Amino acid sequence: MLNARATIISQYAASPTLVQLVEDMDAYVDPAVDFDAFYDYVWNVATAVGWGLDVWGRIVGVGRVVQIPTGDPLFGFTEGAGEPFGQGTFFSGTGGTDNYALSDAAYRTLIYAKALSNICDGSMAAINQIMRNLFPGRGNCYCTDGANMTMTYTFDFALTAVELAVVSQTGVLAKPAGVVASIVT
Repeated sequence: MLNARATIISQYAASPTLVQLVEDMDAYVDPAVDFDAFYDYVWNVATAVGWGLDVWGRIVGVGRVVQIPTGDPLFGFTEGAGEPFGQGTFFSGTGGTDNYALSDAAYRTLIYAKALSNICDGSMAAINQIMRNLFPGRGNCYCTDGANMTMTYTFDFALTAVELAVVSQTGVLAKPAGVVASIVT
């Protein structure tokens, strides 16, 4: 254990008030508990929560928030059906989006997959493994090479709007430079 008196510089060593404060602090604060909590809530990806997972997300390069397209009716000069004046929103050139923050469990899975994506060799086998890690037990999902500078991520199950946003926005699925990738569900 740390000797609390050794932390006091000689100038204040004779001060009974300061010595008592340092000794009380040593008795009441156990840094081992703080180190264990830091390890569990931040450093260990398997047990990290909240802010700790956000730190890991910044390390591997993936955010917790994805944008989900909304189905708001549009009003203005655009192709397709619109709503009459006073009932829809003005068309701004793109559809609206809602921000969706992933839960800790979903974000942890995304962090693991992005870390694997960061170190993988970009082969079909590696990309297929990342896809299986993202969607365990959901069904078949795989990547195919179109042999003409295209590749397809195929899912034999329906993706939710959040899952589609994760696959298309986060960069978790590796794609070689100059290759056009498409998603098929």
